[in-house]
Amino acid sequence: MAFKIYTKTGDKGETGLFGGARVPKNHIRVEAYGSVDELNAQIGLLRDVIETPHDKTILKSIQDRLFTIGANLASDPAKNMITPDLKKSDIELLENEIDTMEADLPALKNFILPGGHLTVSYCNIARTVCRRAERMVVALDFEQTVLPIIIEYLNRLSDYLFVLGRKVGQDLGVAEVIWNARK
Repeated sequence: MAFKIYTKTGDKGETGLFGGARVPKNHIRVEAYGSVDELNAQIGLLRDVIETPHDKTILKSIQDRLFTIGANLASDPAKNMITPDLKKSDIELLENEIDTMEADLPALKNFILPGGHLTVSYCNIARTVCRRAERMVVALDFEQTVLPIIIEYLNRLSDYLFVLGRKVGQDLGVAEVIWNARK
């Protein structure tokens, strides 16, 4: 017997958390893990267009961690659910990648605008979706405690995506788009 993708249990505007609790589909918890899911899709798109095997591998690892975060956020906080864990080494990986990329980049002396190349733009779209997901998770944390490492990971991930955009642009020989303020 094939498993059906539709259950019809959400037809009245509610969804189930892992552990059985039902919440409205616009609940802050659903908004938080939905934003992380959207971020994961954006990272998948970026992984599809990025050229270097190393970056593809790192982005796949990030997708795995985002799925972990989504599982944690989608779990009923009233139950002691066992979910995959996020580790300090996951954050250290991002920091090491940032440090490695920045070692070959010119010092940042101006604000730069997203754009210049399609892949650079995808990095920046992923970065902004990451920032939104982080804001949603922080909002959830005001209502129900979220593991601090989740917020830390999302914060570091947005930094990684910004620097990745700069590195990709440099690798492609694309000049950064400098913000010119009116005077």
